[in-house]
Amino acid sequence: MLPDLIRRIDTATPSDRDRGIDALRALAIGGVVLGHWLVTALVADSGTMYVTSPLRDMPYLAPASWIFQTMTVFFLVGGQMAATSLTRARARGLTYAGWLGARMARLLRPVVAVPAVWAVAAVAMLALGADLKTVIALAKLVWSPLWFLLIFAALTAATPLVATLHPAWPLATVAVADLVRFGMGGPAWIGWANLAAGWLVPYCLGAAWGRGRLRSRSTGWTLLIGGAAATAALVLWAGYPASMVGVPGAPVSNQSPPTLAAVTFGLAQCGAALLLLGPLRRALTHPAAWAAVAMANLSAMTIYLWHQTAMIAVTALGLLAARPLPGLHTVPDTPAWVLARLAWVPAFALALLACRLAFHAHEHRQPEERDQGRAAPERLRSH
Repeated sequence: MLPDLIRRIDTATPSDRDRGIDALRALAIGGVVLGHWLVTALVADSGTMYVTSPLRDMPYLAPASWIFQTMTVFFLVGGQMAATSLTRARARGLTYAGWLGARMARLLRPVVAVPAVWAVAAVAMLALGADLKTVIALAKLVWSPLWFLLIFAALTAATPLVATLHPAWPLATVAVADLVRFGMGGPAWIGWANLAAGWLVPYCLGAAWGRGRLRSRSTGWTLLIGGAAATAALVLWAGYPASMVGVPGAPVSNQSPPTLAAVTFGLAQCGAALLLLGPLRRALTHPAAWAAVAMANLSAMTIYLWHQTAMIAVTALGLLAARPLPGLHTVPDTPAWVLARLAWVPAFALALLACRLAFHAHEHRQPEERDQGRAAPERLRSH
């Protein structure tokens, strides 16, 4: 059955589909999932649970965040796909409103199940005697990734304007905001301008790419080298954190809101993504490799929305053990915790697979299609 599904997915894929772009999106989602699973720790302490990070007690692990903070690539690919999709929609005579409605439905439809399930879960946990602080901490873990979708939805709606905007303008906005709050002692709230401007940089690059304005290799090397050099300078000489994810208790976070260092690091990631396109395209000529990427993309929103729930579910089940389990409930302050957490990743993946089976129907219009082997290739033609 599996070889037949692989063959049909490969056959159903339009000949003009850029498989490399789909691979970049799958890698971006995968990086976010693994990053959250590895740098988020739920510690059981006297009947309550609190959230911390191994990066707090082991700052030398900061380079791991350079690998797993891949949201920039998600926004780059999102801008490319939105600009390409809008151009094709206009060629077919579709209005902007019609195009945007379809994009928003695909983006936001799967979100509805998350608050519904977690409202029930929160009430159930409180009724069973769970500590309120524990419930709030768990809910924040689930809700925290969702703010990316709000930013992404806003940028998608602005695609016609964004497609004409040079990325240097939002980059300059981020630089000015950081100069005011860090260099001139200005108010901290001004940094929240970077929440839109910071993610607008890769989205603008993606939109320019979708309109044929980027040469992938030459632009890729420029972004990779320039972005890496700028980030190194900001970390070494301007006092920016080395970690590209938030660390509990740290005075400055590169992500809340995005800093100039996060944006320049994102530019380096965009460059690396463009340079990877060629090798990815060649690798995905193999039907089995392409089938894996295609299936991941068809479930991308489900994976993103439910990966924290999967981790929480495994952690909660682990509480049934007689003592705290290493890597699951213990303080992440030694390399032994990291090794133990890596051993738990397959369990998180199995729990995520269960979430995918339960909630994948919300990602597509035909929940009544129960033969996924038949439905997946059909959805791929219009995905």
